Amino acid sequence: MQWKTNKRGLLRLSTEHRVTGNQRRVSILSELGKQKFLQIFVISGMLFLFIFSYLPMTGLIMAFKNYTITMGIKGIFTSEWVGLKYFQEFITDYKFWPLVRNTIALSCFKLIFAFPMPILFAIMLNEVKHNKFKRFVQTASYMPHFISWVIISGLAVNFLSIDRGAINSIFLAAGFIKEPIPFLSSADYFWGIAVCTDIWKDMGWWAILFLAAITGIDLSLYEAADIDGASRLSKI
Repeated sequence: MQWKTNKRGLLRLSTEHRVTGNQRRVSILSELGKQKFLQIFVISGMLFLFIFSYLPMTGLIMAFKNYTITMGIKGIFTSEWVGLKYFQEFITDYKFWPLVRNTIALSCFKLIFAFPMPILFAIMLNEVKHNKFKRFVQTASYMPHFISWVIISGLAVNFLSIDRGAINSIFLAAGFIKEPIPFLSSADYFWGIAVCTDIWKDMGWWAILFLAAITGIDLSLYEAADIDGASRLSKI
């Protein structure tokens, strides 16, 4: 409390409460204390992003330095700076434009064929009424998302190689083919294999997100559709 002068020039006792800097800090610390578990979750997520997403980006400077693997981690920072030398070598290389073309084409193929598959798969799962079977299929379909591409390439070799590939062995035993098909060494099969493996790996994972959106639809919309005489396909 303190004395202040009013409009008439008379002194009056002011009960205005001033919040000091110490009081603000105590208030903030008090709020943080109440939210300690939430703050722990936030800090953990920030640390995860920093350690695994931002910290490794320091290695990008290797592209601008005369670095070799024998220099170790220290060599990333102590090696000679060469600027855009390696970028110039890559752009002027005769394989540059085929690489760009293949990358763009493969991305377009994945966008055309891989993008709709999780949506269709989520719709199919939503129509399954047997809950145990539905959960089993959903779990089995999203597990490949957690498999690294290195392991997937090894599986592709085991299934598609000429000498010991499971698919060629089955086709030869069944009499469908007379000679093994060179799946991995022929450019004609590469596009299909790349797109199919991408669909197999991530279809189940993305289907979870689309399935969550489908199950969030208001049931009253389906009831209104029934009243209007909509078919099952129309409601889907």
